[in-house]
Amino acid sequence: MSGGFVGGGPRIILRIEGACLLACSVAAYAWLGQSGWTFAALLFAPDLSMLGYAAGPRPGAIAYNAFHTMTPPLIGLSAAAALNQSVLIGLALIWLAHIGLDRMLGYGLKYATGFGDTHLGAVGRVPTVDTPR
Repeated sequence: MSGGFVGGGPRIILRIEGACLLACSVAAYAWLGQSGWTFAALLFAPDLSMLGYAAGPRPGAIAYNAFHTMTPPLIGLSAAAALNQSVLIGLALIWLAHIGLDRMLGYGLKYATGFGDTHLGAVGRVPTVDTPR
């Protein structure tokens, strides 16, 4: 680990996990037979949390991270499944798909230092070898 970010092989593994989360969420959503239009319309809804950056990097990171951690959609998915609420299951799967897509692309949880500083390294940086920041 270098500069507080995950690097090297572990970063690649985390991005692969993101791709798997995306694929499994899309597959489960399709298996439920829910609307593809709804999926497309809501896939990027969690990114509205980036509006928090209008108040500064710290509030922005808090807002972004609240909508980009897997805990809320996993709790929602479990509750929706227990209550047999297929529409809510679908919404949770869309949310998880979004998080998986972001992780796959290297958009990790944000630090309060700025949008580009994530637990997966600088936004957009291709995972190769550890490079000091």
